[in-house]
Amino acid sequence: MTDEANAEFDAIVVGSGITGGWVAKELCERGLKVLVVERGRHLDHPSPEYTDFEAPWELEYRGMVPDYLAENDRYEMLRRKRHIYRNEHRQFFVDDAEHPYSFPDDRPFMWTRGYQLGGRSLTWARQCYRWSQKDFDANHKDGYGSPWPIGYDDLAPWYSRVEAFAGISGNADGLENLPDGDFLKPWDMSAAEEQVAAKLRKERPDRPMIIGRCANLTEEHGPSNALGRGVCQARNRCSSGCAYGAYFSSLSATLPAARLTGNLTVVTDATVESIVHDKDRSKVTGVRVIRTAEAKRETYSGKMVFLNAGSLNSVHLLLNSKGEGHPAGLANSSGMLGAYIMDHFGGSGASGDVPGLDDRYAFGRRPVGIYVPNYRHDQLEDADFLRGFGFQGSAQQRKAERPNANAPGIGKELWERGQKGPRWRMSLFMYGEMLPYKDNRATLHPTKTDRFGIPLLHMDCEGRENEKKMRVQGAKDAADLLTAGGCVNVREIAPDPDAFVMLGERTHEMGGACMGADPKSSVVNGWCQTHDIPNLFVSDGAVMASCGTSNPSLTYMALSARAAHHAADLLQEGQL
Repeated sequence: MTDEANAEFDAIVVGSGITGGWVAKELCERGLKVLVVERGRHLDHPSPEYTDFEAPWELEYRGMVPDYLAENDRYEMLRRKRHIYRNEHRQFFVDDAEHPYSFPDDRPFMWTRGYQLGGRSLTWARQCYRWSQKDFDANHKDGYGSPWPIGYDDLAPWYSRVEAFAGISGNADGLENLPDGDFLKPWDMSAAEEQVAAKLRKERPDRPMIIGRCANLTEEHGPSNALGRGVCQARNRCSSGCAYGAYFSSLSATLPAARLTGNLTVVTDATVESIVHDKDRSKVTGVRVIRTAEAKRETYSGKMVFLNAGSLNSVHLLLNSKGEGHPAGLANSSGMLGAYIMDHFGGSGASGDVPGLDDRYAFGRRPVGIYVPNYRHDQLEDADFLRGFGFQGSAQQRKAERPNANAPGIGKELWERGQKGPRWRMSLFMYGEMLPYKDNRATLHPTKTDRFGIPLLHMDCEGRENEKKMRVQGAKDAADLLTAGGCVNVREIAPDPDAFVMLGERTHEMGGACMGADPKSSVVNGWCQTHDIPNLFVSDGAVMASCGTSNPSLTYMALSARAAHHAADLLQEGQL
């Protein structure tokens, strides 16, 4: 028996990713003894697995993935994402052949996972946006999903707390539908982006284009300096791991901060199988784990449990913790556990040439693009759908189209030809808000199990007519924005209007243990505390009652920090 199995902790945190790291940090700093359980392997920071200092020609297979993996159906879903399917950082992603899940043949679900200490905080896109009150009002307004029991004012101080520690770059843009935060200096737009944005300010003032807000340090930052994090070098090698610690991750920031308190214990290579529930006291008392290497089962004890394993893994764990008194899953008296699975979706946009800048060049590889926040919170006349969408994108130099770039020549002639800049092309890609549908569900597969005998998670989810209509309008809006911004040769990127809308492509899966005030229609309350069991908390994306249009990680982190402090208060008051 391990030392961890002999101890009782004040709190057990399942998962070490972007939310688990925050819960661990906040609880440890409140003086609680905390155990973090991670199903993946141990990693240090910086790690020998990082490849960010290897030049492209030094990478194995030049960074490309060998064909034999595809031939053996390895990394099947990751291959569909193309831009992240690279050998230089494949080690940070899960192979679904080794960690299977289930979905209907005609409704595939793309589930991207990262099982290692730090989880997907090593590979996230680092986009950080606050939600506005309009985002929190959406469910109540149109009747879809469980109404949010909290609003912007409840989260605003926690957004600030997260931003102050993590280091978020951005502009104070003064937008009602995208609240400003406490920012480091922003990244600069390229000349082409600034030209388009300036024209939009005149032609479409209701649809502003701003520089993205992201968790890459643009300047010296006190909390980060104390942890040894350095300023971003604009190499755009983030998914390979960053030895500088320039982008925020739990491996480089929250877990080290928790360790400094002396209150943190971390166990890796330990898959949590289920949660231990004392039905007589209506409390949880710990977790049952499988030590992966030995396939040995142990039980860890704690006064409270936080689930931060990632939205779907947390739901999976609750479903698999069924037993006497809770036959449909733990904390599931409402029957809503596994319901309302959501994701952002795309599939449409537009691109166009930006004229007049053939003599301008870009330098460095900025880690963030531009952003057009949702301007459709209130239904516009051209909308035959509910909710809205935003756009992300950038303007890139089209190097392959330099005139006579490959023509022969030497000396002055070649030099002068090389000074002729390429054309710039700008692309916008839609991020749509999916409605919460009760029957977009995660359940346990009735017969299929993993190698430990745990039932597979079965995903039965898809976008509906509302999402298909939104994609059609998204292509039109993107083309309109580029045209209004002065672009030429504008082309819509539009799918077949009836094409299947697959969830998981944006890696923003959420829902399944939704937040709400009514215990009959939701799983957790406004403090991420399960209605049924007072010392069981869920504070990752599973609690999201709607998905908005912005990248959700900042909201996850704010919810987690807030929930951790509330839980610590309850424990100290003797209520847990």
